[in-house]
Order: sequence, then C-alpha cells, then structure tokens
Amino acid sequence: MTSLKIIKNYINGEFVDSENYFDDISPVDGTLVAKVSEADEIIVDNAVQAAKNALHGEWGAMSQKDRSEMLNKVADEIEQRFDDFVAAEIADTGKAHAQVKNIDIPRGAANFRFFADLAASQNEQSFKMDTPDGKGATNIIVNKPIGVVSVISPWNLPLLLMTWKVAPVLAVGNTVVVKPSEETPSTATLLAEVMDTVGMPKGVFNLLHGFGPNSAGEFMVANKDVDAITFTGESSTGSTIMKNAAVGLKPVSFELGGKNAAIIFADADFDAALAGTVRSAFSNCGQVCLCSERVYVERAIFDKFVSALKEKAEAIKIGRPEDDADMGPLISKEHKDKVLGYFSLALEEGATVITGGSVPEFGDERDNGAFIKPTIWTGLSEEARIIKEEIFGPVCHISPFDQEDEVIAKANDSEYGLAAAIWTTDMDKANRVARQMEVGICWVNDWFLRDLRTPFGGVKLSGIGREGGIHSLEFYSEPLTICIKE
Repeated sequence: MTSLKIIKNYINGEFVDSENYFDDISPVDGTLVAKVSEADEIIVDNAVQAAKNALHGEWGAMSQKDRSEMLNKVADEIEQRFDDFVAAEIADTGKAHAQVKNIDIPRGAANFRFFADLAASQNEQSFKMDTPDGKGATNIIVNKPIGVVSVISPWNLPLLLMTWKVAPVLAVGNTVVVKPSEETPSTATLLAEVMDTVGMPKGVFNLLHGFGPNSAGEFMVANKDVDAITFTGESSTGSTIMKNAAVGLKPVSFELGGKNAAIIFADADFDAALAGTVRSAFSNCGQVCLCSERVYVERAIFDKFVSALKEKAEAIKIGRPEDDADMGPLISKEHKDKVLGYFSLALEEGATVITGGSVPEFGDERDNGAFIKPTIWTGLSEEARIIKEEIFGPVCHISPFDQEDEVIAKANDSEYGLAAAIWTTDMDKANRVARQMEVGICWVNDWFLRDLRTPFGGVKLSGIGREGGIHSLEFYSEPLTICIKE
C-alpha cells in the first residue's frame, strides 16, 4: 500500500488516516488511481467538534474584511496550482481537458472570489419605529453564522459544485465539514492542501472521505452538533438525509435530480438550437443535472432536427482526455451498467434508436473503462419510464409536438422540476412559455448560462431551497433582530 497514492481526511488542520480504505478507480481504463482513507464515526465526530470549536476561536473573531481576504487567497492558490487541480479532476473523472480547464477549475476558484466579494458588500439593515412615548426605537438586523455546516457534494462537477457551497458557507463566518463523492476525492483533498497553505485557521475547513449509509455521509448528517446540511445529488438520497435532519430540525438545502425538457419551436434559429441541444444532451457525458433528456421539437422541423442531431452526435469524439476527446467516460462501471440498463429498457418499451444505444469498442485498455455512445431515441409515449426517470447519461428522447399548450403540458408532466430550455425567435412566445415552466431555471435560446447572483435550485423532486448570490448567504446565516428602545 505504501507505493500507492494515499488520500487522507483533513481535520483541525491535520491530514488524518484511518484503518479502512477504499479504491479510487479511473473510469477511463479501470486502473487504480489511489487508496482513500474512509472516515469512521469517531473521525467524523472529531471533525464536527473541530468545526464547532473553530467558531469561537480566531475565525469567529475575524472581521468580514479579513475573512473575505482569506477566501480570495484560496482562489489565488487554486489558480497557482491550476495544473495540479486539472490533473486530479481528470484522474478521477476521465473528463475532456477542455471542460476541466475552461469550466470546472476556473469556476471553482471564481466561486471563492464571488462570495468573498458579495459577503464583504453586505450591510446591516436597520428600521426606525414609533413608540407610544414618542421616543421611538431602532431595529437592527444582524446576520450571524448558522454554525457548523455539512456539505455533501457530487461527482459530476466535483470542485465546481463543492466550492459553490463551501465558499458562501465560509464567507459568512461558518465552519464546514465536507464529504465529496467517494468517486471523486482528489480535488477536494487538494483544496484541503490549499486551505493549509493559505493559513486557514484550524477547524474551519474539515474534509471527510467515505460513502453514504453507515459511513461518513450518514454520520455527518446525524451528528447532533451539525447545524445545517447542504447536499447535491440524487433525489432518493436527499429524502434519506432529510429524515436524519428532521431529528434536530436542521435546515437543509438540496439540489437534486432532473428530467429536463428542451422545447424547440419551428421559428427557432435552427443552427443555434441544434448546437445548444448537442451541449444540453451530451455535455460531460450527460452527467449534468441540468441536461436535456427530453427534447420536444415542433413537427414542421422534427425530421430535419432529428437527422441533424444524429449527425452531430455521431461526430462526437469519444476517448481519453489525452486523446483530445470531446467526451470521456461515465464516472464508473457501476453507473455504466445503470445506463446500459436503460438502453435495454428503451428497446423493451418500443423506442426507435436513432443512434448509439451501445458501448464503443476501442481494442485497447479503454475497453475496461466506462465509455458509452451518445444515444438518441424517438417513438416512446409520455408514460414510458425512459421519459419519466432520470438516466444521467449522454442520452435524449425526441418527440414531435403541434401546439404550444400541448408541449407546455408535456414538459411539466414530470416529478422533477429543475431546468428547461426554450428555443424560439418570438420573444413574446418565449416569455409566455418560460413563465409557465414548473422549474427553477428556464433558459431561452441558450443552456447552462449562469449569473452567480441569481437563485439556483429546483421544485418538486428536484430540490428544496435556493442557492446563489444573496440566497446562499441568507441560507447559511441566522438573522438576529436587535430592538433598541430610545
């Protein structure tokens, strides 16, 4: 074991080992990336206690200005170690270089800068009020840290989505205990090294590795000294976490699954809609909660669009990051098996396979990886499981529609409600349809365009609460009203 890379937990400013390890496996070729130290219940409790103690130490006494400066130093150090973060993210996920270099790592650093600056710009609110004696009173609203926050982050955008939560948590003075996905422990561990380098006070940032049930994840959310929980992942896992959170009435913020619809009207800019749908269906191998797995195309351009999307999908280069591929593997062989199960189900339900529906054959070590072909189906009814269930792979089903009301009803007929994309050159129509979407975010003539100041989250099974901009700062703060009689 000593010759292998060992990834450890980080607690109270120290890297901590454990007795149990699990494997970090490359989805590109099935090789071992590292051995990861699994946190047991005692290690988890030590991390939570370190975070609790840090609230009342140097960090708790730090001014907002100094705290924001510290987070900007974290961003600086991520950028200094940019190549290390890129290599770590790619080793765990097999993603294409372009995505990791242009989106994942830059956005991870940007999250710290954005929330550091936003927190520094906030002012206390005050309200004057009249009183019967004529002297009046002043009410001051003070936003205090909520306390110890458990962050459980996913494997699809490991650094980006973890820092999306960690940055605002720290920006308003909380302390944090983080558990990244067991599939992607590497960039989180690099972030712990960054925290160490910039002199983050001990106990402010704590990192735990492990799984969910009967492991670090369950121990974290059940710990009585955790004050709030934020989670991104599957809806079923969110429900389980919520049951644990109910015991202590802990506030939760969940960004969960999606079965997102794209609506393409005949008057859309065809090339823009095509390019946007290629991105929204196949980006990151379809492993983005915002991806469009349901595509509705107005009948007048349906055949043309299906043909054009097929051509674009088949032109996607699949392979290793070093091959300058457009698309890498799924995150794991287990997830590959899940997606392949949906490939079989689609055939059972009567789908027409326009392209894909199988595994690429390379004739080399990549055949031991988790690669899968971009897949397009047509011909299924709206009641098919392929239409109802989140697959989380490079797939989409395309259906024709005739009327605006018809497609709105179909798009909203889902247990999920995270995102939608509408493509049309008629802005009156765009505004009318977008306002009827039962989702947290609706794009018009684009996809994945994000202003970090705006609220992000979903409805129905897609989540609880909103994060982003002031919405994040409000969730991770506890307002205190101080009423002063004059």
